[in-house]
Amino acid sequence: MIAFKKTVFSGTVLCVLCFCLLVSVGFSEIIWSQIYHTEGGQGVSSMVETSDGGFALAGSVSAFGAGGSDFWLVKTDSSGNMEWNKTYGGEEGDYVNSLIKTSDGGFALAGETDSFGAKSTDFWLVKTDANGNVEWNKTYGQLYQDYAHCVVETSDGGFVLAGYTLSLVGDLEDFLLIKTDSSGNMQWNHTYGGADRQYAYSVVETSDGGFALAGYSSFSNSDFWLVKTDAQGSMQWNKTYGGESLDRAYSMVQASDGGFMLAGKTQPDANTIVFWLVKTDSSGNMEWNLTSREAMGWGGYPLITTSDGGFAVASRYYGNLETTGNDCWLIKADINGNVELNQTYPEQETQSVGAIIQTSDGGFVIGGSNHIVDPDGDFWLLRIEEYKTPEFPVWITIPLFLATILVVIVYLKKRHKTPNN
Repeated sequence: MIAFKKTVFSGTVLCVLCFCLLVSVGFSEIIWSQIYHTEGGQGVSSMVETSDGGFALAGSVSAFGAGGSDFWLVKTDSSGNMEWNKTYGGEEGDYVNSLIKTSDGGFALAGETDSFGAKSTDFWLVKTDANGNVEWNKTYGQLYQDYAHCVVETSDGGFVLAGYTLSLVGDLEDFLLIKTDSSGNMQWNHTYGGADRQYAYSVVETSDGGFALAGYSSFSNSDFWLVKTDAQGSMQWNKTYGGESLDRAYSMVQASDGGFMLAGKTQPDANTIVFWLVKTDSSGNMEWNLTSREAMGWGGYPLITTSDGGFAVASRYYGNLETTGNDCWLIKADINGNVELNQTYPEQETQSVGAIIQTSDGGFVIGGSNHIVDPDGDFWLLRIEEYKTPEFPVWITIPLFLATILVVIVYLKKRHKTPNN
């Protein structure tokens, strides 16, 4: 009888574990992959889903266009087949880092230009219609180098651009934030920094009407740096996150609870790169952080919020700097940092990952570059559909759970009564 009870107990525990695993573990599969051969492209740096279910991709290309390197905008259908493409640029180097859909149905592309403006590298904002035709373009900057990495459309119909500037001879880089009206005319600009180097890579308009910028600073070695401003760009507070390691944030979003998530890397030694995500409250105080040594990455760590209030981030999988990993990597977690999906996609020859979006059907599209066709890299898209076991209502889950246990008990009881041969 004791042996039977132990057997029933063991079987029930196994049943519970299997049931929990069944309803909690997520996995995904590749739907399609597309390559857009460029002979000199830098890969997808930003993308959006369009209203027709297709995609718009932005990156830089040097094989064609007006000069050394140009903005390249590619429009695809829902299967990733190219419908049209446009280049924007001059005779020198022009590099796009951010693409958004605008409220009028068009697009805005931001990056830096050596072809226009002061001819010493300026922010460059290009506004197009839905077919990629230029409506207007503007440059912004100081006398020296200015690099734009992110643009968002603001609630008043204007734009805000974030990046960094080397504005004075002998000075070091500072965060630079520029606010424009709906026609691209500058309304104000602010720099944030000190005697060290500060690089801004991401900006959001916050729920209180202000802005938050994220990147990294060399105040103490190299740390994540988060700056919060009011609606006019005046700093309200700033926070750093990091330790003795080299810590660099490359992307940031505002979470559904009003806090912030910053994604980047921490580098404890010369041969190891570890993904690091920091979650803060609305005042920038760290609530939790997530590292993943088994998912060490290489790249910009594009980060998004997901439809369920969590987040997803993608990167090139790179075990350590002495290996040649070529996988694409995706991690998804809830707002508390509980990992729901952690998966690599091998044999993609991933060279870089620059963008990720969640599609209207709940899947994901990852953009970057790979070297399957061109060793120097091509534009590349990977379409992924996420699969999770359906979350049944309680009135279904509990009876199903109890019935499963009952079946196991009955089976084990019958097996116990069966004479041994």
